[in-house]
Amino acid sequence: MIEVTSSPDDTVFEFRASGTVTEADYRDVLVPALDSAIEAREHIRLLGRFGADFDGYTAGAMFEDGRLGLKHWRGFERAAIVTDTHWISAAVKAFSVFMPCPVATFSLGEEDDARRWLRESLGSIHHSDLGQGVLHVRLLGQLDGAAYADVTEDLNAFIRGHDRFRLLLDLREFDGWQGLGALAAHFTLVRDHQSLLDRAAIVGDKAWQALAERIGRQFIKAPVRYFPADDFEQARAWLLAD
Repeated sequence: MIEVTSSPDDTVFEFRASGTVTEADYRDVLVPALDSAIEAREHIRLLGRFGADFDGYTAGAMFEDGRLGLKHWRGFERAAIVTDTHWISAAVKAFSVFMPCPVATFSLGEEDDARRWLRESLGSIHHSDLGQGVLHVRLLGQLDGAAYADVTEDLNAFIRGHDRFRLLLDLREFDGWQGLGALAAHFTLVRDHQSLLDRAAIVGDKAWQALAERIGRQFIKAPVRYFPADDFEQARAWLLAD
């Protein structure tokens, strides 16, 4: 069976699965509740608990599970699965790389940790005007799609105020993207403004970040150059130079 519960502040959609989960559990309980939650809030954070008394899915329930995921593909902001059942954890980890949102698994003893993870900020984007049309953008922590939504209008306002601009992309405290949705938001932001970009400097401290220079050249016609973390001032000077 499936039981839908609510967090005290209603910011997290929670459900608990026990016994054998059937197609009717999805059709009559989970789907209507999820539809209502997403209609009310557009995006939700999901916590699913599969306890020791969970026995498995019927074939019909597995089909409904897949259909539900496709129906609300863009409706999840973040998802946490709490279980000690190995095959569920393994399946979630295997499919999480294809999800548009961050997904994490927790043991039954870590249910409170799962709620904290759902509520906390994973990362953020800070930006500042360095003058002379140079925009400094710092990516911090692990970013989800919401982080881009929070700053998009501010970045657009800066770019609207300049005929052309130069970008200092600071990755020194950046740990990566959470989910395909965040990565898509990043490339959408780059694509929307690349025609106005005069040059871009990327500053990082991890080997994989150096690849950003090569990747950037595939999407950006302007000069793109990577600088190691210790060369931050050199990157800034290169951008400010005529």
